[in-house]
Amino acid sequence: MSGDQRAVNGGIAGVRVRFEPATQADAALRDPHTLAVIGFAAGARPQPGADPRWLQVGLAPLDAPMVEVWHGSAPVQHGRQDDGLCWAEDGSHQMGVLQIEEADFDGDIARASEHAYRTMQQCLASRGYPHLLRIWNYLDAIVDGDGDQERYRQFCIGRARGLGDFDPRMLPAATAIGRVDGVRVLQVYWLAARQPGIPVENPRQVSAYHYPRQYGPQPPSFARAMLPPAGSALPLMLSGTASVVGHRSLHAGHTLRQLEETFANFDALLDSARQHQAGLDRQFSANSHLKVYLENAAELDAVQQALAQQLTDEVPRMLLHARVCRPDLHIEIDGWHH
Repeated sequence: MSGDQRAVNGGIAGVRVRFEPATQADAALRDPHTLAVIGFAAGARPQPGADPRWLQVGLAPLDAPMVEVWHGSAPVQHGRQDDGLCWAEDGSHQMGVLQIEEADFDGDIARASEHAYRTMQQCLASRGYPHLLRIWNYLDAIVDGDGDQERYRQFCIGRARGLGDFDPRMLPAATAIGRVDGVRVLQVYWLAARQPGIPVENPRQVSAYHYPRQYGPQPPSFARAMLPPAGSALPLMLSGTASVVGHRSLHAGHTLRQLEETFANFDALLDSARQHQAGLDRQFSANSHLKVYLENAAELDAVQQALAQQLTDEVPRMLLHARVCRPDLHIEIDGWHH
């Protein structure tokens, strides 16, 4: 039995995440243990024939371009289905990607997201990775539309339909962020496992799946964070986190105050996660990797200075030009944390 097989069978399988300069993307794809290489560039569209592990998200970097590299705990198999779904698996975890042209669904984001999630669910069941841990959703013009016709609200309707019958207490951690490049491609990618993780909620916030009707006919379907399955070496997976207390947005028009509130939410969320995993670090460190989604690129310098007050220099982070899923929110952060 190889060392890689012992890692999986011995119950210490995990996915390691790191940020690398964008120039290292090809080198990362040559590594047989690489599950995914995720780049960021405005205008990104599906790339037929590309390595299934390579995904370019349609968000422009606001600082030095980097790629997010996921390493599995065993050599990775990967492939592409006839429906365009790409997958990569290490025996314990699956990374999957779907990129849906909204034009194929007459521009209806609800139908596009329903199709994406139904297709994803079929893949998870057929390939033996039934437990979603973490999922990312990127769509253009996320807050366009009035009332319940807002695109994010319509996306939430389609997502729930595609998930089918589900226990809200076992939903994955998630991010839903708006592209600002005008490209109507819904990008969905995920991490799934053979064993379930432990969803974590934030005591400062109403669980998203319990949001009141004022946020749309279908509440968002995600947990605030996800701890890994028992015996896994995965990090804590942090959902997109913003300046929301209870269910209300705070500090509209004040990005830096929203950033402070976001870190107050992270403090509470990490404390909640530590009730299940006492060894989890109380603060972000070199073992944390954060993506910061910022609406107003002109605020970059001020936000970088504010981040330097909240985080030590050793905490890896990247800043991306994006739109948050509520009109009154201007910044959001997600990531990984040990």
